[in-house]
Amino acid sequence: MLKALDSRWRAIAWSDALTAASPPVRSTLETALSGKELDFSDGARLTGVEGADLLALVKVADQLRRRANGETITYVVNRNMNFTNVCIIGCSFCGFSRKPGDSDAYFHSHQTLISKAREARSRGATEVCIQGGLPKDLDGFYYRDLLRAIKAELQDLHIHAYSPMEIAYGVEKTHLSLREYLLMLKESGLGSIPGTAAEILDDSVRRQLSPNKLKVRQWVEIIKAAHSLGIPSTSTMMYGHTESPEDWVRHMLLLREIQKETRGFTEFVPLAFIHSHTRLYQEGAARAGSTLREDLIVHALARLLLEQWIPNIQVSWVKLGFHGALACLEAGANDFSGTLMEESISKSAGSEFGECVWPEEFRAMIRSIGRIPAERTTTYGIRNTFPGHLPEECGIPPRLQLHLQSLQNAPHTLVTGTRY
Repeated sequence: MLKALDSRWRAIAWSDALTAASPPVRSTLETALSGKELDFSDGARLTGVEGADLLALVKVADQLRRRANGETITYVVNRNMNFTNVCIIGCSFCGFSRKPGDSDAYFHSHQTLISKAREARSRGATEVCIQGGLPKDLDGFYYRDLLRAIKAELQDLHIHAYSPMEIAYGVEKTHLSLREYLLMLKESGLGSIPGTAAEILDDSVRRQLSPNKLKVRQWVEIIKAAHSLGIPSTSTMMYGHTESPEDWVRHMLLLREIQKETRGFTEFVPLAFIHSHTRLYQEGAARAGSTLREDLIVHALARLLLEQWIPNIQVSWVKLGFHGALACLEAGANDFSGTLMEESISKSAGSEFGECVWPEEFRAMIRSIGRIPAERTTTYGIRNTFPGHLPEECGIPPRLQLHLQSLQNAPHTLVTGTRY
């Protein structure tokens, strides 16, 4: 079987791959190609594909991506800013959080965060993404005050901040209603929120991961309330831990139903579980993250299930690595995520794929699979398209060459899907 990203894989026509699929899988993929919505049984069938069926799923997802987004792959110039790693929740899948007395615990001042945002803006960032732990004594108005402080100096910077878990914490601390609290944040400069803290939207799975975290109904309530107030959000799913493939399908279908009602999701972001430094994995309660086969299936499945409602499927390069991300960009995804500039959460859990990718590096990698790079805004407005090479794009940037040169020698295939 061909290796992921092997040029021979890319050369196979989607129609030929579809013809070679088994009749049940071929029928399901033809339904998706016809524009009809897939249901739970369709999605569940596709989670188990291997060999020719997997290739057909990947190629059909890529064709649907082409219909929806053309040959453009987008990215955003942004910076992640985690204001504190002190947290009381105790999620077993997290390697990021610290206790107040830990030697590496931190809580950045407003001035430090403003300086980081100012530096990001000077490097071309249009967005800062702000999240943090939940310290016991956090003032509920902290989130509002930080927004005001940054906007006072950087009015044109989009602030993408505060997960539903953080918003619920702010509501609890201030005793405001959810709607009042969200309106306050919006009026203070909040542009959009990350749809994180979703993990898997099934309460039985969530109890295994973090019994102290939001219930599904609370996550949905906060997301819907934000959307109703004109605050868009991303949507996410963490996979590769204790969940089943059927959980992927139920999760995506719930997001699809929310989107039909609110139209507030800007994108869907599958997040592969980074396992090595987490208590969940160290205690033997979770598998060692996802395989490449699972990565391909999840991203392709998202394209098929969400196609008509959430057209943007994003890869998380910090979790997948560069060649894993590129493989998924040929399996239905159309967005390369952001430059980040600094990244703490995945790194703390054991990710080894770095903290920053510069725009010219994104463009070089995008061109390596024959696609067209474009810089976007947080809400997917196109700022600039780059159909031709720029002077700074002299082939693959040197620090990424080793990663991409390993593609032809990588041990994984579309059949076994073993991790790189």
